[in-house]
Amino acid sequence: MPEFLDLHGRTSKALRALAEAAMRRHGLHLGQDHLLAALWERDGSTPGEIATALHVTTPTVVKMATRMAAAGLLTRHRDDRDQRLVRLWLTDTGRALREPVEAERRLMEEKITADLTEAEREHLMNALTKIHRSAGELLGAPADPDETPS
Repeated sequence: MPEFLDLHGRTSKALRALAEAAMRRHGLHLGQDHLLAALWERDGSTPGEIATALHVTTPTVVKMATRMAAAGLLTRHRDDRDQRLVRLWLTDTGRALREPVEAERRLMEEKITADLTEAEREHLMNALTKIHRSAGELLGAPADPDETPS
């Protein structure tokens, strides 16, 4: 296996395990923090809007939202103007997770990058952005407007 792909694969697995353990401490499954973050920014979004923002499929968001509604983190309500649409709304429990989850993610990132200088962190982020963009292009995905070119 090519060196970069091997190291990236092992790193991704380790980071995923760390993130999964961190989110479980808050009663979340991996990925649910991203759905929460989307609602922290735009409460009342539709599953389709969230799927677009997270670059996943709408059925993925619907399945995740079903679990999260059962856990009391969000509710579903029909749109007032268009009854065909369902909107996801945070509960007080879902809103209360914002600070601890964001703090957990910041701490995890700080610990993971603790041995890097500020210049190395910046270089890493620029390099990963370029790699992500290239991989997306190879998949035929449109450019992500949130990515900052360097």
